[in-house]
Amino acid sequence: MGSRTRAEVVALVDHTLLKPEATADDVAALVAEAAELGVFAVCVSPSMVAVARRRLTEGPKLAAVVGFPSGKHLSSVKAGEARAAVADGADEIDMVIDVGAALSGDFEAVRDDVAAVRDAIGDDIVLKVIVESAALLSLGDERSLVEACRAAEAGRADFVKTSTGFHPSGGASVRAVELMAETVGTRLGIKASGGIRTAADASVLLDAGATRLGLSGTRAVLDGLG
Repeated sequence: MGSRTRAEVVALVDHTLLKPEATADDVAALVAEAAELGVFAVCVSPSMVAVARRRLTEGPKLAAVVGFPSGKHLSSVKAGEARAAVADGADEIDMVIDVGAALSGDFEAVRDDVAAVRDAIGDDIVLKVIVESAALLSLGDERSLVEACRAAEAGRADFVKTSTGFHPSGGASVRAVELMAETVGTRLGIKASGGIRTAADASVLLDAGATRLGLSGTRAVLDGLG
């Protein structure tokens, strides 16, 4: 397992709050903690972007999820949600693919879904594409994950991301990150998210090829690094 410092890891963290019961006060606390910890970004629900932006005067970037958590939204809805999040101050968008389309082999639909969001937000906003890797691997096969990553790249994504953290199939795994890195890692970023609770979890995923981490329990992970 690679040896990484707290400073190296924190620079890769999206400090995340996506619980449906989250309040404006919760988001304010998230932003304050993000600034204290020195993370790369905070990640919130679309309705909380404006709240977070008012609190983020400097420091971390601001990411918003789109089509979350199911991905079963019309592409036009995802595009509109992404456009609105950017208008409210989001620097990055984390969108969910239609997992069913990927499982049925319709990777053109996946590509077009991603492209619709990219067209809505322009080229200057970082676009991460959540492929729900655990579902693709458990309900499909490794090819499903590989082709979903290729479709995301064809749709002009900047990152592929493992998981929402809400799917019953689970979150990030070493094998998923390895496959994603092997497929697009020389060209796209790889974000591991979902179920990363310890420094050991984070370290093995970074060793596997992750270049960004989505964490809700950021402090615990960082404290484990010493």
